[in-house]
Amino acid sequence: MWSTARDIADGDTVIIWLTRDLVQPLLVTAGKEFNSKFGTYRHSDFIGLAFGSKVGSRTGKGFIHVLRPTPELWTLALPHRTQILYIADISLIVSYLDIRAGSKVIEAGPCASVESSSFPTTTKHRVGTGSGSFSHSVARTIGPSGRLWSYEFHEARAKKASDEFSRHGLAEIITLTHQNVCKDGFNVTDEADSVFLDLPAPWDAVPHAKQALRKDRTTRICCFSPCMEQVLRTVSALNETGFSDITMYETLVRLQDVSQIPAPPPVSEITEKLKKVEAVREDKRQRQIAAGQRSHEPHGEKRKRTEDLTDEEPTPPEDPNSGKRLKVAAVEVDMSPTPTMSVTPKVSLSKVVPEVRGHTSYLTFATLFPSLPTNASNIQIDS
Repeated sequence: MWSTARDIADGDTVIIWLTRDLVQPLLVTAGKEFNSKFGTYRHSDFIGLAFGSKVGSRTGKGFIHVLRPTPELWTLALPHRTQILYIADISLIVSYLDIRAGSKVIEAGPCASVESSSFPTTTKHRVGTGSGSFSHSVARTIGPSGRLWSYEFHEARAKKASDEFSRHGLAEIITLTHQNVCKDGFNVTDEADSVFLDLPAPWDAVPHAKQALRKDRTTRICCFSPCMEQVLRTVSALNETGFSDITMYETLVRLQDVSQIPAPPPVSEITEKLKKVEAVREDKRQRQIAAGQRSHEPHGEKRKRTEDLTDEEPTPPEDPNSGKRLKVAAVEVDMSPTPTMSVTPKVSLSKVVPEVRGHTSYLTFATLFPSLPTNASNIQIDS
């Protein structure tokens, strides 16, 4: 799946990271240039660099990051041929369908316009592989030992998706078929471990999905529908077809803005500061009391105390040349140890971003339990 080498080579697909909200894929081709608002870059400058390198522009006034493709990055950067699934929904689908290494999965996702008696002919129906966002994530999960059957109704989009899978090294994992699954089914019988339907009328494909699922083990199905009316009709079809444990989920993304602030001081430090403040206040109060007591003394005693204090003051030395007295400043030497530099600890603070991405679609899950063997009536149960 894509390149696994450390360094970028000619012909590799890379993800150009321009900003957090602006990424795009690029096929590295020697001799070509990549132009953006952050500058001009030669493809040959990318060759030989490690994936994830920061590359400066030719003018030196801008830079980009050249990243290794992953399904998460590909979902953000892929060329949109249709509406796509994003990681929030993909992760929930993969988890609840119990898709793992070696699983065999069927998908019929976003695609083209299809006439249906259930909807007006002007409604855009989505039946097929689409842009391949879900396909890349599932292919990574199931690995080389798994199999993904992907169906696309639109022939031109099927051709583009097939070429894309081949360039990304997924041709051995993904089998792409140009077919209308609502009418013709999946061409698979009792083989799939799970089925994912992103169709405008998934209830038309539910019987075909049951036929494709294995009957010797528990299997699951997921239907991706934007409207509640579609969910209700899908649930009815699942009940009529024999599915159980029907559950519906809605995935909403709530972003968190994380920042770091200085950690609050310990309680002992705060207590010491309060004690010092109280000591200063007490010293000031005692001096005010002493000053008030001196103000009530007789005038003679107060004058005598002042003269005694004046006599005790040392006489400044005289300059032998000019005979003038010199001013001597009292110098205090701080003998306390020099404080060492300490790193202020910080704590992480999380704040919910006010703007939250809204509704995408409803995810309806159901389980198909294994059927009893045909000779179950002949089985004897020991009491």
